[in-house]
Amino acid sequence: MCSHPVIEFFEKPGCATNRKQVASLREAGWEVQTRNLLTEAWSADGLQAFLAPHPVASWFNRAAPRVKAGEVVPEHFSPETALPALLAEPLLIRRPLIRIGGVHLLGSDPAAIATALGQPAEGFLASSTPPGEGCSHAPGAPRCGQQGSEAPA
Repeated sequence: MCSHPVIEFFEKPGCATNRKQVASLREAGWEVQTRNLLTEAWSADGLQAFLAPHPVASWFNRAAPRVKAGEVVPEHFSPETALPALLAEPLLIRRPLIRIGGVHLLGSDPAAIATALGQPAEGFLASSTPPGEGCSHAPGAPRCGQQGSEAPA
C-alpha cells in the first residue's frame, strides 16, 4: 500500500493566489491540509524552521500593506529583529509556508515542493503550475486589504 505525504499549507484565508496554489496541488492528486497562517500559534523556533535557510528580506510578504506603503522595509531587518516583528504581525510573513514531513518551505516553488515529495522537479505541476507570489486578483478587482476584498492582506 502506497501512502503519499500530506502537504501542510499555511495560507491567508481568502487569498486568491493561495487558493489557486492549493487547487493545483489537489488537482495533481496530493493531499493538502490548509492552515491559517495568521492565527497559527507560532513559536520562534517553529517559524524559524521555515525561514532560516533564506535571506532575511525574503522572509517578508511584499504584498503586505505595510511593506507596500514603505512602513516596513525588509532590507532593514536582521534575523534578530525580523523574527519578533513577524511573530507580532503574521501578515508580514511571506506565504505560503509549506511543511511536508520534516521539510519546511517558504513560498511556492514547484521544484522545491517536488523534491520534498520525492518527485522529479522537471515538469512538476507543469500543466497546473501554481501562480507565483503576490496578489492574483483580476484587474480592477479590490486588492487584499482594500474595501470589498475577501480578507485583509
